[in-house]
Amino acid sequence: MPKKKLLRSYLHPRFWPTWMGIGLISFLGLLPLPLIWLPGVLLGRLLYYLHAERRHVASVNIKKCFPRLSRREHKRLLKRHFQAFGQTLLDFGIAWWASEYRLKRLIRFRGKKHYDNALAKNKNVILLAPHFLGLEIGGIYLSTERPIVTIFRHPDNELLRVIMERRRMRFGLKLVEHNKALTSLVKQVKSGSPLYYLPDQDAGRRNAVFAPFFGIPTATFSVLGRLARLSNAVVIPCFTRQLPWGRGYEIIFRSPLENFSSGNLLTDTTRMNKEIEEAVRKMPEQYFWLHKRFKTRPKGEKSFYS
Repeated sequence: MPKKKLLRSYLHPRFWPTWMGIGLISFLGLLPLPLIWLPGVLLGRLLYYLHAERRHVASVNIKKCFPRLSRREHKRLLKRHFQAFGQTLLDFGIAWWASEYRLKRLIRFRGKKHYDNALAKNKNVILLAPHFLGLEIGGIYLSTERPIVTIFRHPDNELLRVIMERRRMRFGLKLVEHNKALTSLVKQVKSGSPLYYLPDQDAGRRNAVFAPFFGIPTATFSVLGRLARLSNAVVIPCFTRQLPWGRGYEIIFRSPLENFSSGNLLTDTTRMNKEIEEAVRKMPEQYFWLHKRFKTRPKGEKSFYS
């Protein structure tokens, strides 16, 4: 569909709230990051008090993963998470509209030699990128260096989907629908496009095993080991961290996982979860606790969230 015709199709009043939200986010993205940080913190605090359901979900997750926290420490971590999440919502204006030059000024690296060395040796690469709050901006920035591919689940809002896809793909990010065959991902990785892989959300029992995460049997996608084996790829943990006070972001690479693909789904998935858990312990307020990570339980076990 031509661009002008596509635009006209989204001028119906039912899309007006989406247009207003997108306009606000894109405007905020023009501001210096420290000026976005403060309203982001305030927005996060507001959501903490207003969104009781998600506050409950995050609270349960944190209690399950950090049972030794005192009540005060738990509440402090919960509030810090909401504040970081508030900044993330406003940071979408930067992630989706900032120039390559601006993104480069905002981002620093740690351990990038692991990624660069693998690419220099012409190795196929899978970046293990769990759901930390800086995930979006990290993936988009990495796509400015070379084309990379990631899996996505499109939102129900049609207008938001169109804008999200265009803004994410404006440099070199290639999007593959979550329900596509595994072979399409393998082909992309074998062709030399690193995979920015997000494996740590609960999508039910399909393609999942119950692997420990903070000592809790957790329904976890068991695909990473097979992907690495079929594409002959090295797996490099990759986490994006918000720096305090709106000072930017840090993309952290860790050493490639040696001898990762064992052929045993539970063994590989357990090892993957261990890597994610270690990163969460280092920056717990920035993990995406608002998701029902433990929604799917082993048969006969009660829900954590009821």
